[in-house]
Amino acid sequence: MSLDVFIMGFAFILIHLFANELIPSNRINRLKWFSFSGGLAVSYVFVYVLPTLHKEQILVKKYGDYFTMESELYFVGLIGVLIFYGIQKFVRKAQHKNKTKKARALFWLQILFFGFYNMLVAYTVISHNVFGVQAVFYGLAVGMHFIAVAHDLWREYADIYNKVGRYVLAVGIVAGWIMGVMVSLSPLTESIIFAFIAGAMILNVLKYELPPDDEAHFVTFTIGVVSYTAVTLSLGFFFQW
Repeated sequence: MSLDVFIMGFAFILIHLFANELIPSNRINRLKWFSFSGGLAVSYVFVYVLPTLHKEQILVKKYGDYFTMESELYFVGLIGVLIFYGIQKFVRKAQHKNKTKKARALFWLQILFFGFYNMLVAYTVISHNVFGVQAVFYGLAVGMHFIAVAHDLWREYADIYNKVGRYVLAVGIVAGWIMGVMVSLSPLTESIIFAFIAGAMILNVLKYELPPDDEAHFVTFTIGVVSYTAVTLSLGFFFQW
C-alpha cells in the first residue's frame, strides 16, 4: 500500500468520525463553508467525473458485442441516479410525515445505503491509482463531498448519527479502502462501478450540496469553482493527468 493511498483512506475515515466538528458553528461562516464546498464539488463533477465517465465509455467498446451503443455506461449512471433518488425520496417522505419508529427505522436504511455508497466511492478513488498532488486534489473534492453527506444525515437524526451512523459510514470507507488495495476486479466491472457511483455522486452534488438560493454565498461558491478548476486543469496540462 502506497503512502498516498494510506493517507487518503485514513483522511476519509476521520472525516466521517469528526465531520460536524469541522463545520463552523457561526451561521454566516457555515453558509460560506458550504458554498465553497459546493463549488469544489461541482467543479469536481465537471472536470473529473464526467470526462472520466466518457473515457470509460470509450474503453468498454473493446469488449465487443456486449457494448454496441455509445451510452451504455451513461445508462448505468442513470440507474445510480434513480436508485439513490428513490431511496432518499422514500425515506425523507416518511420522515416529514412523522417522527415515529418507522421513520427512524427507514433512516437506518439510508445510513446503511450511504455506507455502501462510501465503500464504492472509496474503492473507486483508491483503485484508480492516483498519487501525489493528483491524490491531494481529487481526495480534497471527495473529502468535502463526504463532509456534506455526513452533515446532511446528521441534521435528520443527530442522535442516531452520532451514536452509530458515523461509524457505519466510516466502516464503509474502510471496506472500500481494503477492497481497493486487495481486490482486483476486471476493467469492465470497475467501469460499471464507476458509472454507477458517478450517477449517484452527480445527484448528491447537484441536489444536496448546492446551497439553496437564500443560503448561498455566490462569491464564495464562485471562488471554489474557479480555484479548483483552474488548479486541476493546470496540473492536468503539465502532468498529463
